[in-house]
Amino acid sequence: MSGHLTILPVLLPFATGVLLLLVPGRSLRLQRAIGLAGVLLLLGVAAALLAVSTQGGPRVYHLGGWPAPFGIVLVLDRLSALMLALTAAIALFSLLQAVQGQDRSGPLYHPLFQLQLVGLNGAFLTGDLFNLFVFFEILLIASYCLLVYGSTAPRLRAGVHYVVLNLAGSSLFLIAVGTLYGMTGTLNMADMARKVAAVPAADVPLLHAAALLLLMVFALKAAVAPLYFWLPSAYAAASAPVAALFAIMTKVGVYAIVRVYTLVFGAAADPALGGLATRWLLPISLITILLGMLGAVGVRELRRMQGYLLIGSIGIMLAPIALFSAGGISAGLYYLVHSTIVMAAMFLLSDLIAKQRGGKDDLLVQGPAVTQAGALGLLFFVGAIAVAGLPPFSGFVGKALILSAVRPTGWMPWIWSLVLVSGLLAIAALSRAGIRIFWDVDADDAPVAVRWRLLELGPTVALLALVLGITVLAGPITLFLDAAAEQLLVPGEYVRAVLGGAP
Repeated sequence: MSGHLTILPVLLPFATGVLLLLVPGRSLRLQRAIGLAGVLLLLGVAAALLAVSTQGGPRVYHLGGWPAPFGIVLVLDRLSALMLALTAAIALFSLLQAVQGQDRSGPLYHPLFQLQLVGLNGAFLTGDLFNLFVFFEILLIASYCLLVYGSTAPRLRAGVHYVVLNLAGSSLFLIAVGTLYGMTGTLNMADMARKVAAVPAADVPLLHAAALLLLMVFALKAAVAPLYFWLPSAYAAASAPVAALFAIMTKVGVYAIVRVYTLVFGAAADPALGGLATRWLLPISLITILLGMLGAVGVRELRRMQGYLLIGSIGIMLAPIALFSAGGISAGLYYLVHSTIVMAAMFLLSDLIAKQRGGKDDLLVQGPAVTQAGALGLLFFVGAIAVAGLPPFSGFVGKALILSAVRPTGWMPWIWSLVLVSGLLAIAALSRAGIRIFWDVDADDAPVAVRWRLLELGPTVALLALVLGITVLAGPITLFLDAAAEQLLVPGEYVRAVLGGAP
């Protein structure tokens, strides 16, 4: 069984989704039970794979027994195991929130939720560039449907923009993959890493163009400036559990950048290609920080503000990663874990707050008193501190790691300045939101008779507790991430595991 453990993160949600389609009469209660059981099993598998990833080098699963590079392979290393565990945790709490009633909008909510997990997990495990595209499309198809589920006008409008932009990105992805295949004769990323170094000098400019095209596609998926305009509207329009699950979706783009530009286009393959991503990605990530945080200050809706904060956090994590140093990648990955968890919590919390404000919803204007202002205010305060990167939570730890990692570089003044300014802008945005929601009360506006039980607050509380957990365990987590960064920067180990023999 241990030999087949690597494929379970893909097979398990796929089998769960198929089983959900066969539920007699589409019983919602039975769908919920099956869906939750599937996600709990997935979390257990992800935890087991996380433990396995610490025992030696990458583990390779050859589908159908076909050897690489001719067959399809799944590859488990520390980075992919980390992303699988993070996905399973976010999925569990998102689904726990959805079963409180937001899954009633149609009979296919739970199958689509599982299909989204198939795409996410497959993208993190695949060792094949074309199958990375395939899993991207699977998760995007599911996300299109989940985004518009309920068919409200804002969701349909945001869904159209989301679909059009991502279809354009998918077309560019295929062009880049086709170009690379034409030059290297392979789609297996480990094999491509070997063959990139042997590309004739006359074809190197075309190789650079394909690498930049891929970077553009991954930047679109990650919502990096200037390709982020789809995100605030889409995440604001989605239901809260879907938006929380989407918090991990942008990280697929970040993961793809880290994976492809350390393995296929790393300095080991071609010194010129090794610095290609840094030259473009570092300044763009700094611009993303600034634009994301300025957007958060400027908007007047809580959910949209959180979308911009998410964009800013993507820039913060990509800035050190773009250096492609061990310290920078480790610090960026720690911030990735922190940002994904805390933003998922804030998307869930914003929905709870909005439903206690009646017609004012999540508008940052004077409105009725929030019914449970004490409990929701405390959760908002904790989440705001974590998002802004103030001590004692993991956002502060992550920013400290980033500032330390970039000290030896010439980019230090720019990165330090924008990371610190981003904290000030986040404090300004979140303070304004907190004041408008909890203190600026219209005495003539009757409070809404909606009260949340502990069960309904539970997923948000659990995610914020998880933020505290990664703060307390920052030492062991950082050691794991340091080892993951070292593993990424020595791609020969990955190539040897996939192809066998000398790298």
